[in-house]
Amino acid sequence: MLVIMTDSQLISPQSVCCNCLMADRHGQPRWHQGVLNCGQPVVNPDQANPNPAQFKCQMGFRVADIS
Repeated sequence: MLVIMTDSQLISPQSVCCNCLMADRHGQPRWHQGVLNCGQPVVNPDQANPNPAQFKCQMGFRVADIS
């Protein structure tokens, strides 16, 4: 399940992405095979590799895939 993370809460992508020009035609994030195509992977400074479950979208939100 995809969520948008802020400092204090988790937000449903449907409430944010529907207004984004990068969203798909259904107003959903462009998520395909574990990759957010409308964002970049978030790199943890303590790790050399990006965390594949977290991305920063074009609008500046952090998007995560949580189970």
